[in-house]
Amino acid sequence: MTTILIADDQPLPRMGFRMLLDGSPGVSVVGEADNGAQAVRMAAELSPDVVLMDVRMPGLDGIEATRRIVAAGGRTRVLILTTFDLDDYAYAGLRAGASGFLLKDVRPTELLAGIQAVATGDAVVSPRLTRRLLDAHAHDVLAPDAGPRTDPRLAALTEREHEVLVAIGTGWTNAEIAERFVLTESTVKKHVGRVLAKVGARDRIQAVILAYDAGLVAPRQ
Repeated sequence: MTTILIADDQPLPRMGFRMLLDGSPGVSVVGEADNGAQAVRMAAELSPDVVLMDVRMPGLDGIEATRRIVAAGGRTRVLILTTFDLDDYAYAGLRAGASGFLLKDVRPTELLAGIQAVATGDAVVSPRLTRRLLDAHAHDVLAPDAGPRTDPRLAALTEREHEVLVAIGTGWTNAEIAERFVLTESTVKKHVGRVLAKVGARDRIQAVILAYDAGLVAPRQ
């Protein structure tokens, strides 16, 4: 059973999500929060698998709430809900540690699939969409000297794992990585898992951000 905390300051959307999730097998809503501070407290108390986090809330917004939930180091993952596809708030949420984002008008089947993906450690945003998202906003969030930099998290990677991290940052799928390096997809999955573990990334999105921050991948002009 996947447990869900809904964090949204608007009663109607919160009620809609609750009705959908309550009627779906395999998920259980354990609480509702109407502001960011309450979401942080309830996440600590209830330890849900996934928090559905609205970005715009009074007081402590969803971005800072996400950052605090992730920083607490628990098992809870955050799925950002936003109104616009490439909203700056959604990007900031990913940087804060969210495992993905969905539009608020997402179809029920897509929302449920996204929740399950996040709960099992995957990212909701596809590698290609992640790449486009980062390219669109990198000039706002990356350091001005975005050339190669030394990141201590990279030291533990083998040469092949380093190549895989660059490929992830470039937006390649597992199938594309397998074809490029003449590997089976199962081997690629193992490499990706090791990379995420060694660099402390919760999912592919965080690995892409690391690749950008470390200067391994440059934003497209």
